[in-house]
Amino acid sequence: MARVSIVILNFNGRHFLEQFLPTVKKYSVGYEIVIADNNSADGSVEYLRTSFPEIRLIPFDQNYGFCGGYNKALFQLDSKYFVLLNSDIEVTKNWVEPLIDLFEKDDKIAAIQPKLLDYKSKKKFEYAGGAGGFIDKYGYPFCRGRIFDSIEIDEGQYNDTKEIFWASGACLFIKAELFKLYSGFDEDFFAHMEEIDLCWRMKQDDYKIMYCADSEIYHIGGGTLAYSNPRKTYLNFRNSLLVLIKNLPSEELIWKLLFRWMMDFVAIIKFALSGHFKDAFMVVKAHFYILLNLNKNLNKRSDKLKIKKHLAGIYPKFLLFSYHIARVRKFSDLKY
Repeated sequence: MARVSIVILNFNGRHFLEQFLPTVKKYSVGYEIVIADNNSADGSVEYLRTSFPEIRLIPFDQNYGFCGGYNKALFQLDSKYFVLLNSDIEVTKNWVEPLIDLFEKDDKIAAIQPKLLDYKSKKKFEYAGGAGGFIDKYGYPFCRGRIFDSIEIDEGQYNDTKEIFWASGACLFIKAELFKLYSGFDEDFFAHMEEIDLCWRMKQDDYKIMYCADSEIYHIGGGTLAYSNPRKTYLNFRNSLLVLIKNLPSEELIWKLLFRWMMDFVAIIKFALSGHFKDAFMVVKAHFYILLNLNKNLNKRSDKLKIKKHLAGIYPKFLLFSYHIARVRKFSDLKY
């Protein structure tokens, strides 16, 4: 059994493999590296077979998305720890060891993320994970180092080890037995926010999600689906609601879901008034999906869901108010 398997899910990302895979290999000596390919059409598989024949390759017959691709790959592996690594990431020396050491100090740690910085501007935190993921009382996710589109400069303010709410799927260290125990990612998410759902499910059973600044990596972001792509708008709005439907306690579900629907209606108007009609349509489409699949997703709810007043990583206020009205731009200014 491999101790650590570093698994990169690829879809038409040959240029990223050419750019970053040599560094991953250089700084991951002694660990298994696996590439799972979502039926790429850009010569990725041929490149890997020719240039990296020593790396294990798992090719798929179609694009199963982020969730399905990782599930199909990871359930084939026999390891103690999985490292899910985006193909558009530059790793650094000693990027694996601090997180594995942290796992082995506490049996209740389920998942960890390193510090994620912006590859294109290396003094800034990266949008997809920053210094650890959090969520507000209404389900709006954010990070230390990034609140909505406001991104902080890394000045050492988050050079710590801290319990968080969710660890970024861009570079997710997770205990293999727990990934399998919780059936991996929910494949209905396809991509985006699936890691929040998985982390929330594990936290309900009192497992810890951690951030460790002793490891730094640099992420390009938007490599497979650009941030401006309306498809990303659809997935973000839809999956944000799916996370709530699956994980909120019954006492909170209805009123918080109604509140989110009201906020999303405001977002539709804002998109339309600013000329982003495709994005407005995608929000409407996301809500139709939720309504048409409501029973299916309600059936995924655990019978163990309960209110935990001090669940680490939940901001007990309304983040949109803090951001737009109180003009908070830094995590440290949230004061909670």
